[in-house]
Amino acid sequence: MQENDPDECLLEMNPCGQTCTVKTSKERRKLDSACTPDTVSGSSSAKPTAEGGLGQLGVGLAKLLRKRFGKNNVILSDIRKPADNVFYSGPFIYADILDYKNLREIVVNNRITWLFHYSALLSAVGEANVPLARAVNITGLHNVLDIAAEHNLRLFVPSTIGAFGPTSPRNPTPDLCIQRPRTIYGVSKVHAELMGEYYHYRYGLDFRCLRYPGIISADSQPGGGTTDYAVQIFHDAIKTGKFQCYLKPDSRLPMMYIDDCLKATLEVMEAPADALSMRTYNISAMSFTPEELVQEVQKHVPELQVTYKVDEIRQAIADSWPMNFDDRNARRDWGWKHDYDLPELVTTMFSFLGSDSRIAQVN
Repeated sequence: MQENDPDECLLEMNPCGQTCTVKTSKERRKLDSACTPDTVSGSSSAKPTAEGGLGQLGVGLAKLLRKRFGKNNVILSDIRKPADNVFYSGPFIYADILDYKNLREIVVNNRITWLFHYSALLSAVGEANVPLARAVNITGLHNVLDIAAEHNLRLFVPSTIGAFGPTSPRNPTPDLCIQRPRTIYGVSKVHAELMGEYYHYRYGLDFRCLRYPGIISADSQPGGGTTDYAVQIFHDAIKTGKFQCYLKPDSRLPMMYIDDCLKATLEVMEAPADALSMRTYNISAMSFTPEELVQEVQKHVPELQVTYKVDEIRQAIADSWPMNFDDRNARRDWGWKHDYDLPELVTTMFSFLGSDSRIAQVN
């Protein structure tokens, strides 16, 4: 990217999730031209907007985009009040995924060309409030699809391992297969994948989607989700030296360190349109069981004591999800390559959280 041709990005979040929009001044296309995947050629002139900026991935994406395109070219947004460190890290505005007029004004007034749509109610919250999940996950998506198609945006919508169900092939799970999820979150993500593909073929929308595995980060506290044991173990190893796992020791799931997740997101958005053979890709980095993670963690905290108390609900979810993602298409089409395997993940997590403090207490 040229220094005199900066990208601008906006991140916005509603109470339920996050959305991202990116646009470039240089890539403005004539409104009366056909909206084809080739109309936005690359990132050197992209002007990004990301709605959903106060979530784990939104904040991380904003940091990455600001390093890539400049602090003042990435606009963070949310309907909630940001913390001081977030507010002063770059431009911030209000945006609501369910307010079509508000979103449209943001795109027009900021001349947006890329949109990252992270807004969603996740699995457990969605099951507790299905009507709200339908509104945010589906109506919010429709708002973004229509605005993106109207204004020729390049649109990114993340999907998830939760988009698969018990009838899906699990080891490995290919890009194209039976999905049939059993949560409103998973159903809404399959809907997003199909609607994005439809808008691509019907209207020429440059729609791009990645199915994320379980994402592990030292920046966020575990929230009780099915894959959150892989974050909780680090906190417990440091604080108490004792960890109780709610999944069976041999429950294998695909996982990824957050830096790889964010890197993949930017890479697929920067990939040439003619390199993409599909609109939705699996991405993978590693796949491990609780037992394998424990063994790696104990290399850093040997005195860690581990017990298993299986939570039947979360175990049933884990048993319906992929064990491994087949991501050969992403690696072939746009050169996806992860940086973190399990040993690097564990070392990095402890370097951020500080395993030395626990070891010092024990000794």
